[in-house]
Amino acid sequence: MDIADLPVPARLADFYREHGITALYPPQAECVEAGLFEGANLLIAIPTASGKTLVAECAMHHHIAAGGRCLYIVPLKALASEKYDDFSGKEVKVGISTGDFDRRDEFLGRNDIVIATSEKVDSLLRNRAHWLSTISLLVLDEVHLIDSEDRGATLEMVITKLRSLNPGMQVIGLSATIGNPETLAGWLDARVVSSGWRPVALREGVYYHGAIRFADSCREVAAISKHDDINLCADTVGEGGQCLVFVSSRKNAEAFAKRAAQMIPSADPGLEAFARTLEAAAETDMGRVLAACVKNGIAFHHAGLTRTQRAVVEKGFREGRITIIASTPTLAAGLNLPARRVIIRDYLRFSAGRGMAPIPVREYRQMAGRAGRPHLDPYGEAVLIAGREELVGELFDSFIEAPPEDVTSQLAREDALHGHILSLVATGFGKTRDNLVAFMNRTFYMHQKKRQRRLAGIIDRSLAYLTEAEMVTETAGLLDATGYGTLVARLYIDPRSAEMITGTLADAGSYSDIGLLQLLCRTPDMYTLYVRKQDLPVLEKFYFGHEEELWTEFAYEDGESYFQSLKTAMLLLDWVSEVSETAICERYGVGPGDIHNAVEGIAWLVHAASRLASMMAADFERPIHELEIRIKHGIKHELLPLVQLKGIGRVRARRLFNNSITTPADLRRAGIDAVGAIIGHGVARQVFAELEKKDRPENGGFSEYEDLPGAAVQKTLFSFGEEEP
Repeated sequence: MDIADLPVPARLADFYREHGITALYPPQAECVEAGLFEGANLLIAIPTASGKTLVAECAMHHHIAAGGRCLYIVPLKALASEKYDDFSGKEVKVGISTGDFDRRDEFLGRNDIVIATSEKVDSLLRNRAHWLSTISLLVLDEVHLIDSEDRGATLEMVITKLRSLNPGMQVIGLSATIGNPETLAGWLDARVVSSGWRPVALREGVYYHGAIRFADSCREVAAISKHDDINLCADTVGEGGQCLVFVSSRKNAEAFAKRAAQMIPSADPGLEAFARTLEAAAETDMGRVLAACVKNGIAFHHAGLTRTQRAVVEKGFREGRITIIASTPTLAAGLNLPARRVIIRDYLRFSAGRGMAPIPVREYRQMAGRAGRPHLDPYGEAVLIAGREELVGELFDSFIEAPPEDVTSQLAREDALHGHILSLVATGFGKTRDNLVAFMNRTFYMHQKKRQRRLAGIIDRSLAYLTEAEMVTETAGLLDATGYGTLVARLYIDPRSAEMITGTLADAGSYSDIGLLQLLCRTPDMYTLYVRKQDLPVLEKFYFGHEEELWTEFAYEDGESYFQSLKTAMLLLDWVSEVSETAICERYGVGPGDIHNAVEGIAWLVHAASRLASMMAADFERPIHELEIRIKHGIKHELLPLVQLKGIGRVRARRLFNNSITTPADLRRAGIDAVGAIIGHGVARQVFAELEKKDRPENGGFSEYEDLPGAAVQKTLFSFGEEEP
């Protein structure tokens, strides 16, 4: 089937033709025949690189040409950015939203295509973004993640809400790994398009004792090292291919990259530019090691890297300069980075309560699906490594020949459902218990499980909790969200988190940065750091030295989670105390990406705490709001007046302060030349233009930040490790 024959705008067909795409792959043609352009709901279950995104894009442009609007939901922020780049530049308006959770973002409604995470869409629904009722096509990328324990319930609720809001909306689900597509398709009223066809043939095998055993053949691999993973990579790189090596931990990824950089170095001069970029951005030993590895054509990739580092590694690999990436499974979760050979080295992972357990088949298939670059590789290979001969057959049975797991609804988990029930009441989807039951009857859970009595019991218990928390009222059978409940729903935090915050603020005697941070790190909404054995003495010492400042008490039954929250809070306290990134990484055993993730997570919770304080504990609103700004910039209290100006952040504000320029008034008195000598003349011109803009009456001027009880400098882990004189 030719692209030119499709009912898509000529500009899109021209774009494809200019990029060498003139005909559809067989699975893509099946989608067209299944009613893609007739408004049919489709569940497209085809392998990675078989063209799912192109099918979705054609459908979106078809809707836009008819005056429709499209919503494309992705599981990861990084994937949202990738899709934004893919869809942009084709004469349609593309918007992306992954950020603040208490905004309507009505400006997004001006776009033809909106890309967002399921959490962001849920927050937009809670904040009643009107444009969501105009969606004519919903695309669900990686729809099998409805099975995810931590995110599946949100995705399921978002789909159910959007289908209730837009009854005639077309739905297209995309997945490469789903064991029961008919069940999910039945819920979506969708036709299944399922195929094993790939543009590049995939060969799956197990390596043992110098050879890869495939189902029908065997391939010898020359040994240049005593390490099997190195030999497999060298074999592929030697014939002009690239490798992805999946390992179980960051430490293993970095260790492999260092070995490979020594054993399989590349002489490509183009790598020098990538290495220089990484060296310039490196503030830690990990960053410097990454730059050194990339200079030899090898990289590692995991959540501890900064966005810049990940972007450089991904660009270098896409351009064929970087030949090998060692990665944790994060890289397999949607990012488009195929390679000729994918090596799944670590197929066992530690699981609490189970020890070392095999990874899910679905995860193996996500990794294996990265094998084979269309138009570049004659084939793709996915290779598991067996340590013993008897494991060869087991690995074939457990992974290669095993079907992916069925997807199962996660909606019945009560800890996840409190917030969703609250949002249904607050947004009018559930005005009575019968309304709630009727809505929940439209979920995947009820389609799959049909456990009406159990679901009714969960709804009753959630309503009892929300009523006791004074978030919901029930009068004459009518449910209504209180002002408190409405705020919690709009803030997009767990009702349990809100109760912890408001309850603790009511009992706290005086404000404390570490008290608030550690409280927020105890909430179910906050990601916390792993506690190493060597951390415990320092954590205990900090705890006993700061008991009066901490707002939550230690209990031995939850000692591990308490120390995880305390360690995370101490890292964040270091961040707002202007401790360097290098020192933070060294002290806490983390990467720059971990600092970013912790700051991003706590920033939202501090904002939520500030909003809750304005309602429940007014005395704490100002210091919490100030901490919100300090978290954003990573600054001490004394720099607050300076960072009000665009262009002045953590580093420039500190330079100015150290030169006795501490307020906007000081900037004016010093003059543009003196300020330019400190922070650069170009930046100084921007700052003085901002000063002039702020001085206009209609812009409200500057906030005057005064010293408050919470503004005193507190000890951090960085300083606490040293004995006092």
